[in-house]
Amino acid sequence: MVIFAGPDTKLMQNSGKTKFKRTSIDKLLNTLVLWIFGFLVCLGIILAIGNSIWENQVGDQFRTFLFWNEREKNSVFSGFLTFWSYIIILNTVVPISLYVSMEVIRLGHSYFINWDRKMYYSGKSTPAEARTTTLNEELGQIEYVFSDKTGTLTQNIMTFKKCSINGKIYGEVPEGMGQKTDIPKKNEPMDFSVNLQADRTFQFFDHRLMESVKLGDSKVYEFLRLLALCHTVMSEENSAGQLIYQVQSPDEGALVTAARNFGFIFKSRTPDTITVEELGTLVTYQLLAFLDFNNIRKRMSVIVRNPEGQIKLYSKGADTILFEKLHPSNEDLLTLTTDHLSEFAGEGLRTLAIAYRDLDDKYFKEWHKMLEDANTLKDERDERIAGLYEEIERDLMLLGATAVEDKLQEGVTETIASLSLANIKIWVLTGDKQETAINIGYACNMLTDDMNDVFIVAGNTAVEVREELRKAKENLFGQNRSSSNGHVVFEKQQLELDSVVEETITGDYALIINGHSLAHALESDVKNDLLELACMCKTVVCCRVTPLQKAQVVELVRNYRNAVTLAIGDGANDVSMIKSAHIGVGISGQEGLQAVLASDYSFAQFRYLQRLLLVHGRWSYFRMCKFLGYFFYKNFAFTLVHFWFGFFCGFSAQTVYDQWFITLFNIVYTSLPVLAMGIFDQDVSDQNSMDYPQLYKPGQLNLLFNKRQFFICMAHGIYTSLALFFIPYGAFYNVAGEDGQHIADYQSFAVTMATSLVIVVSVQIALDTSYWTVINHVFIWGSIATYFSILFTMHSNGIFGIFPNQFPFVGNVRHSLTQKCIWLVILLTTVASVVPVVIVRFLKMDLCPTLSDQIRQRQKAQKKARPLRSRRPQTRRSSSRRSGYAFAHQEGYGELITSGKNMRAKNPPLTSGLEKTLYNSTSWIENFCKKTTDTVSCFSQDKTVKL
Repeated sequence: MVIFAGPDTKLMQNSGKTKFKRTSIDKLLNTLVLWIFGFLVCLGIILAIGNSIWENQVGDQFRTFLFWNEREKNSVFSGFLTFWSYIIILNTVVPISLYVSMEVIRLGHSYFINWDRKMYYSGKSTPAEARTTTLNEELGQIEYVFSDKTGTLTQNIMTFKKCSINGKIYGEVPEGMGQKTDIPKKNEPMDFSVNLQADRTFQFFDHRLMESVKLGDSKVYEFLRLLALCHTVMSEENSAGQLIYQVQSPDEGALVTAARNFGFIFKSRTPDTITVEELGTLVTYQLLAFLDFNNIRKRMSVIVRNPEGQIKLYSKGADTILFEKLHPSNEDLLTLTTDHLSEFAGEGLRTLAIAYRDLDDKYFKEWHKMLEDANTLKDERDERIAGLYEEIERDLMLLGATAVEDKLQEGVTETIASLSLANIKIWVLTGDKQETAINIGYACNMLTDDMNDVFIVAGNTAVEVREELRKAKENLFGQNRSSSNGHVVFEKQQLELDSVVEETITGDYALIINGHSLAHALESDVKNDLLELACMCKTVVCCRVTPLQKAQVVELVRNYRNAVTLAIGDGANDVSMIKSAHIGVGISGQEGLQAVLASDYSFAQFRYLQRLLLVHGRWSYFRMCKFLGYFFYKNFAFTLVHFWFGFFCGFSAQTVYDQWFITLFNIVYTSLPVLAMGIFDQDVSDQNSMDYPQLYKPGQLNLLFNKRQFFICMAHGIYTSLALFFIPYGAFYNVAGEDGQHIADYQSFAVTMATSLVIVVSVQIALDTSYWTVINHVFIWGSIATYFSILFTMHSNGIFGIFPNQFPFVGNVRHSLTQKCIWLVILLTTVASVVPVVIVRFLKMDLCPTLSDQIRQRQKAQKKARPLRSRRPQTRRSSSRRSGYAFAHQEGYGELITSGKNMRAKNPPLTSGLEKTLYNSTSWIENFCKKTTDTVSCFSQDKTVKL
């Protein structure tokens, strides 16, 4: 029977709606196209009115020659027809082919991302992948990055580093009187070669733990026995006979592997038994009950019967929960263990508390009978079961705590520092405990001791959260910036005020909020206060948040800040966040491919985000903006010549160019050069883009292409169209050729303007190109050569003989372009069109150069590579914070294990309860004792650690 399926599953409940993503440039283009269409209609109306006036005042004189009666055509009807004729002629001003060209350019940018070897992770043979081709330029405009922690900033490869057993820390060695220091790196790790089933990749440097195992410390035995029994790990043997663990979470794998290397080897399990090899002896425990983990309990327990018949409950979980279940006799040990957990959390380690309880046989049978009855209930079944779990998980005896390290990925600190210099704000949204997230924040320099203040919001009610936000705002802006009654100002006015205040904030601040408080802060009457405070802070960390809350935070910033957002994660719990952001990035890590499959871009390491944004994103935005500016300029320069010609042809809707030229201009003569610029152009090299993150800011401010830049391109195109029409018109007005014949005919005029146009737009794109490749040269100069080749072919006698009606300009090119005055007109038109642009750009670069201009000049002057920047040192931070509990576990695995449905058929388990398998010689622990006598002799048995 399927209980939860389809939209009722946890994944679907937290996934949110899938949205169609469009870039801000796409949205702007839709507006501009509407404006251009309106502009086209205005041109048509002007020319139609001109035609009506011309027909009324001048056209009457020609009707006699055309055999028209006055009733057959009047000036108003003529204007109406002329309007639609000019709409057809001038339609090239509407950039229909623009969208096709944009998709080609975006496809090229996507391939560049896929082919980037510097984003290829050789450890897993994983290249970067652009899973969409429509969002590349948006990568150059990111303002907010929302990141998961585990598996994204960290490796999600857990390593057992330290533990506290019965008030004593292992993983450190005492040095001096009561002082503890980390194991020096020069000390070699322990040698587990005597244990034939040990994991060779496991490393531990404190020999005292093995010494305690040698000495038979009962607490240490019980601690390791718990790690080998209380878990959901499945074991199997490979073809070489090696023991392989299949783990649901890396945390459990690290703990079971640690017990394995210290002699308590989890061997196998059935639905009713767990077999452990304890120091060379096989021991089979009867599994009586499995108390599974969930996000409310934050712990898991097993109840087993050992071969001696004793019933024990072993439990591990969050210290804040487990410590409440302890027997009062644990008070002294609890104080010591709490200090140890605070120390572990201060180092950014993930911790769990470990405890056990001896159960009476009669009491357990009564409890188990109530559990069976609760499992058969139809109503309030979960509540009854949870109550029974609470009843038996009490009066526990504390054993100690574990500390597992989840290391930062390589390059995380440098990536975050570089993105911060690019004015990109990074928010961490994690399901981990607050202390763990904070210490990871310090480890990667998102949080520093030099910050002016770190605001922690941990209220349990909406009133408490509102009050904490109000106090934090008072510290930031003063009493006058905070609403005394907590009411929210109208959103638009509030955000306008925020944009002004944000520029006046001095100092660095951080905001840390947990999931419970966030639920209240996201309410309609508080969320604006949260957003206002968070956006003023340099760093924001949201802890213990659900997948749905991650998406809500992204939506809050996306909707009310009008900023481009990016979400990056590696697990299924990040899918909703990835879908909600403008750009979703998935990391192919340890938690499967759910995040990758839902993402727009994917790669294997967080550090590649720096190159994706600062290089590929910035280049894509830069290229697309250049492409759009040139495309609009080219279309206006090409089309508006018809408008000026209309005033001299009686508004008759006659085209100034040959029809074939109009057809081929955008398809053949100018398509490839602009595509080459849009795909290959770059202002500075990739290394300089990484070295100078400030180059990223123009994209965030939308400076390279906006409505103002559009009108500049439009004005440039109008000026060029004026020069293209009136300079040849003035030159042809009263001129004779070298042979004394008049050359001011329509066909020669059209050829002269068409040639001038192709040369002008080609010279213009040459001026716009910053980075020359062979392809640019071939496309630009090849387009001019192609134009002349086609021009001479279409005006030849041969093509006229075949298609006399389609190519009426026979012989015109040969006659026109052999005249020196024609070439002088073309030269004058080109100079008049290009020189003003050259002057303006020269003055701008000389008087107020941008950072990009300065770096480009430096690139030209210095061919040698710049030395690499020194890496910022990582800061270690001691802290008095409590444990950094983070248990990457899911509910339901306990029931699956006890059902036996996930296990292969094996021989029936032994019924004796205990099977002792003695090795032919002495056990491996005895061999190890002999081998390591010299190694551990330096540690005194009486030495204790002063706490």
